[in-house]
Amino acid sequence: MAIDITVPQLGESIVEATVVQWFKQEGDQVTTGEALLELETEKVTLEVNANDSGVLSRIERAAGEDVRIGDLLGVLDESGEAAGAAGAAGADSAGSTDSKAAPEDESGSADESGSADEPPDPAEEASGRSDAVSDDRVTPVARRMADEAGISLSEVEGTGMGGRIRREDVERAVAARAAEPTAPDAEPAARAAELTAPDAEPTAPEADPAGDDREEIVPMSRRRRTIASRLVEAQQTAAMLTTFNEIDMSTVMTIRRRNREAFEERHGVRLGFMSFFVKAVIGALRDFPELNGEIRGDAIVRKHYYDIGIAVGAEDGLVVPVLRDADRMSFAEIESNIRQYAAKAGEGKLSLEDLRGGTFTITNGGVFGSMLSTPILNPPQVGILGLHRIDDRPVAVDGEVVIRPIMYVALSYDHRIIDGREAVQFLARVKSLIEVPAALLLEV
Repeated sequence: MAIDITVPQLGESIVEATVVQWFKQEGDQVTTGEALLELETEKVTLEVNANDSGVLSRIERAAGEDVRIGDLLGVLDESGEAAGAAGAAGADSAGSTDSKAAPEDESGSADESGSADEPPDPAEEASGRSDAVSDDRVTPVARRMADEAGISLSEVEGTGMGGRIRREDVERAVAARAAEPTAPDAEPAARAAELTAPDAEPTAPEADPAGDDREEIVPMSRRRRTIASRLVEAQQTAAMLTTFNEIDMSTVMTIRRRNREAFEERHGVRLGFMSFFVKAVIGALRDFPELNGEIRGDAIVRKHYYDIGIAVGAEDGLVVPVLRDADRMSFAEIESNIRQYAAKAGEGKLSLEDLRGGTFTITNGGVFGSMLSTPILNPPQVGILGLHRIDDRPVAVDGEVVIRPIMYVALSYDHRIIDGREAVQFLARVKSLIEVPAALLLEV
């Protein structure tokens, strides 16, 4: 029995994905629960597993193709193993009958070329046309790109499963055609005469672009495409502004230095800066709840829970896993969850649940050496706090110039529901809670 392999539900608000790779090839035996292929969505990469055992009889969507929920990915033949055995038996039977005389037609002569009623091979029929490549040998995207570029698919070498032509193959063909030198003149003798004429002016030699490898076309991953569109959307739909402040990190650094070993020994995780900022942000959000809300139509939604997103750098782009009910977490729980998220992001194992929702985001560009930046909102959130590297700077304290470890912080906010006064006061509140962290025990 043939079983369709389709694109599963991908999570909240996610309807499209891209096939990254197949772990199995056509004809491979598959067992229940075994990973068949990998899909990349705008948020995570996930595996599609086999619900039954059998043989992968057909692959419908090759690596690099975009798919939607419910699309057919391939076909699993549940009786594939039995069919394979039957096929082998049939082959043996056929072999034994080959030694017998072939059936004769009415004239008494054997048909040596096969049955005259055998239908023609579609592929052979296609080869007779100028650009006839069957649909099962080319992806829809590749066909459309070839039509737009005027490329004959019969001249494109497919690198997909079974030689299937993909988008990348067409892109290479387009690039190769652009790099081809121009055809020589049809009348070289006339051209030579023209160049040797007395009044002929010397022309500069044309550059030969053949073999030029200064440019490379690399298709965007689905996650990168989504990041690009979401960032543009955030700038086009929100009235985004950014306000800045600086924080003296002396006290927090002293607390970390004095308690680092004991904290790690007790909780099994290092005490970092992020837990302090998560606590400080929650304290400030309680004072300025609009920054913990969102806009829905003409209404403002105020959220009385604190799901804090922590931006984490991954190979394919920034991801923002969420600390759910972060106000109920201890410092150790915050640090432990962030560490787990970072490890999962590095391995590409973040789940949709890890990334769902979020009421406010914190991003730390300081780990990459950033001194100052203007973070972009993560819609539908209306606030994001950017942290940066800590540098020793001269500052005035009680009328004296002293050297202190200073961090610049930036708050980007949606001016549609948050006034500048609130934004500045919010950031000042974060500053005060970090510079006097003992207050975090009372405020949070």
